[in-house]
Amino acid sequence: MSAFQITHAYSGFSVDDIDKARDFYGKTLGLKVSDNPMGFLDIALPQGGSILVYSKPNHTPASFTILNFPVADVEAAVDDLAARGVTMASYPELGTDEKGIVRGGPGRGPDIAWFTDPAGNVLSVLAEG
Repeated sequence: MSAFQITHAYSGFSVDDIDKARDFYGKTLGLKVSDNPMGFLDIALPQGGSILVYSKPNHTPASFTILNFPVADVEAAVDDLAARGVTMASYPELGTDEKGIVRGGPGRGPDIAWFTDPAGNVLSVLAEG
């Protein structure tokens, strides 16, 4: 029997301000966020699993997408996020439109739009499927 028995796994990332992260992920995005005994945040994902968010004094934002949210309608999700005060990122080199959406299609991948959390980490909404 192997000593490396996997029962579950989770991902984690750092932020520079745990209180701002709690508000953003809990209040702005509407995810279930709880404080764990070590002072970190546990973010419960809608279909199971979780993410550990920890404060790091010398935090450097990830330069890549750390969390993707598949949605049925990217444009509607972008509009909803904008109404919540979230600003979509613009990547002209990727062809983002005025709403910050890269329109997908055959051979191009799904519709996708990026935004950042208060610590500068990159997140996205993308067409599910």
